Amino acid sequence: MLEVDDVLSRLRRYPDVEAVNLYAVDAADRLILDVAAEALAATGRGRVAIVDDGYGALTLGAVAAHDLRDVRVHQDLLTGELALANNARAVGLADRYSVHVLGAELLAGAEVVLLRLPRALAGLAEIADAVARYAAPGVTVFAGARDKYLTPAMNEVLAESFTSVRASRGRQKSRILLAREPRVLGDPPYPVRRQLDEIELEVVAHGAAFSGSKLDIGTRFLLEHLRRMKPDARDAVDLGCGTGILAVSLAKARPHVTVVGTDQSAAAVASARATAAANAVADRVRVLRDDAMTGLADRSTDLVLCNPPFHVGAAVHTGAAIKMFGQAGRVLRPGGELWTVYNTHLNYRGVMQRLVGRTEVVARNAKFTVTRSVRGLHDLPPEPGNPDA
Repeated sequence: MLEVDDVLSRLRRYPDVEAVNLYAVDAADRLILDVAAEALAATGRGRVAIVDDGYGALTLGAVAAHDLRDVRVHQDLLTGELALANNARAVGLADRYSVHVLGAELLAGAEVVLLRLPRALAGLAEIADAVARYAAPGVTVFAGARDKYLTPAMNEVLAESFTSVRASRGRQKSRILLAREPRVLGDPPYPVRRQLDEIELEVVAHGAAFSGSKLDIGTRFLLEHLRRMKPDARDAVDLGCGTGILAVSLAKARPHVTVVGTDQSAAAVASARATAAANAVADRVRVLRDDAMTGLADRSTDLVLCNPPFHVGAAVHTGAAIKMFGQAGRVLRPGGELWTVYNTHLNYRGVMQRLVGRTEVVARNAKFTVTRSVRGLHDLPPEPGNPDA
């Protein structure tokens, strides 16, 4: 049997952003594994489900400690899913788990569920409802996080789906919530639908999707400039599409444009697809689960729209946004445009100028800045076989 500490010490975040202040394993992971140890040791094969394991610490730690097999895993973020796969191969445990969407396939018959608590209460509500709805009647949920991200509202959300919810003793500024005794539930509460009259669009949102069914204020500001965005564009990408509001708005405004929405969140992808269908543009809006457009070809689009994140997981960090700008520079055709909205204090203009091309400030309000970056002909190497390109 593998030593748990050896396995955890070898984990990496890659392909997610890596930095000295960002970790693949933390005290909350270790506390969840320790508090759940007795239950994990007593459960049978195929009876463990793990949700939102950051980079594989819960999955690989539980497998190594208890020689588990047929562990079922769901991670909303693609970077976490890929990191788990990389880490599992590195420690020789790739055959011990399988990946599933959030639902019956993941949870049917599960007696133990390990969960990293999401920061979004709506995301937690959808997970808790799914566990209570599909897992074994005697299931125990071990849900943990660092103390600074725990709120009393999390207990209340879990209590909507479970009769018994209590907190463990804390350790190293981390704590676990234990939920048992699933309630009898009505119809699934997610996805939710909302008509946004101000932009004449119906949005559909799963719990973990950014901003839920609301119109994010940064997205609203960017939409004010929709008509100015490269009028001759034939195709476009909504990078980090969330619920698909930008992608669908562009498709509705320009019937001749095809749009690709990309997001690494499984909840966002499901939401954006449903939003496109609800607004009758699913034939021109294709949604991909993808890490910052890495699956799209070089010079393959005329226009990229982006409302980038200002954090990586729970940490404030600009690495994810910078990665997105670099990919935009790669994917845009010469003369293509990147339109971005961001918190003004982050001052991304210089980064976009370097990674994409000439960048101008189009608008600014008390909180946000909208910029237009143009991919310059002189910034790209010639295409193969065309030395004059």
